[in-house]
Amino acid sequence: MFQVGDILADRYQLQQKLGRTAMGRQTWLAIDSLAQEKVTIKLLAFNPQLSWEELKLFEREAQVLGALEHPKIPRYRAYFDIDKNIGGGVPWFVLVQDYIAGFSLQDLLEQGQHFSETEIRALAKEILEILIYLHELSPPVLHRDLKPSNLILGEDQHIYLVDFGAVQAQASVTGVTFTVVGTSGYSPLEQFWGKAVPASDLYALGATLIHLLTGCTPADLPHQDAKIKFSDKVSLKKDLILWLEKLTEITVERRFKNARDALLSLESGMQYDLVNKDFNFRRLLPPSYSKIQLESSEQSLEIKFPPKLKILPSSRIMFFTFLSSIIVWSISPLLLMIFVGVFASLVKKSRIEFDHHKFKIIYSIFDWIIWKKEAYNNDISGIFLYNNSNRDYYQIKIRTSDGHYLLGGGLTESECSWIVQEIKAWLMSVEDEKINHD
Repeated sequence: MFQVGDILADRYQLQQKLGRTAMGRQTWLAIDSLAQEKVTIKLLAFNPQLSWEELKLFEREAQVLGALEHPKIPRYRAYFDIDKNIGGGVPWFVLVQDYIAGFSLQDLLEQGQHFSETEIRALAKEILEILIYLHELSPPVLHRDLKPSNLILGEDQHIYLVDFGAVQAQASVTGVTFTVVGTSGYSPLEQFWGKAVPASDLYALGATLIHLLTGCTPADLPHQDAKIKFSDKVSLKKDLILWLEKLTEITVERRFKNARDALLSLESGMQYDLVNKDFNFRRLLPPSYSKIQLESSEQSLEIKFPPKLKILPSSRIMFFTFLSSIIVWSISPLLLMIFVGVFASLVKKSRIEFDHHKFKIIYSIFDWIIWKKEAYNNDISGIFLYNNSNRDYYQIKIRTSDGHYLLGGGLTESECSWIVQEIKAWLMSVEDEKINHD
């Protein structure tokens, strides 16, 4: 039909056929004679075998690409149709984009290339930055077909995301769509049910990275409990294995909430997976000296922390001496304010309460609540020990998509490790209960 040298729209001269395309579809490398630049031409034949859904997807690809502007996504140039008299008796639709010189990751796999852990981390970060851009648009844009053949390693050694033929702008979805898009092994179940969400692209990213690491397609790898089993085929740091496992959780709620959270976890090296079942260590017991109070049941978890600072006997004597001098000598209001501040820091307590949906952090002096914050459990992206000084005192940091919260003060490392373990174990039991119930 089309041949090398053909000119489309009096401007685009076909140079070389690219890739493997289905019937009624062609992809070409061409020269834009006006700009004197290489471009990629995608063609779709409007023949009797073409479904309206395929045409809608092709038109949607052109529409969405026209609104995108990202250095790692090929730029949209033009969209037009070719008359059947020129197209061999069949009308054709044409999409023109920038050409990215390089090789797809699928090409590199087929050439026998092996990817190291360092390379995988670098690729993951670049891809996540593209997904952050797409998912944080208004409305969010979902690629829905992320896989090695749609990722180009350019001549500049940066990664590019191509082929938006399955793209979806979420605002256009009013209910369940029954257009099956994506590639088996890389696309999660919810996508084949017509319920793709940003976390669906994260699953595809995880499956793609596993393919690069193992050299096997996700569909060819063994599965256990509907999860891709790959850890025995690679030699990776534990945090990366846990990170990949979380990306490819079969249940949407158990994956990272968004690409930004996934990138934060990858860069920090702190996975702290709340629902990971790999408790392959001895369960920590509460330190005998700890004053932390913990009450746990199937419905709730409550942890009460003692006042922030511990007062040594000599300090206590000095404290009460200072208090007496204020009372006796009626020292200035400024000193009184300082005294109140010091006193408040000594008696301020904190506690955290969890139920199956939310957690609540409360600070109080005696029984007076001075600060309170609520957030959803699903917003938690990490729970870990925190030390912002050279002293041997720790706090517990809970990181969420909105920021982070600190609990306790003047705690030992053993106390914090025990509490972090208990919170994760309780949240994991809640998740397991939800899954079993479903």
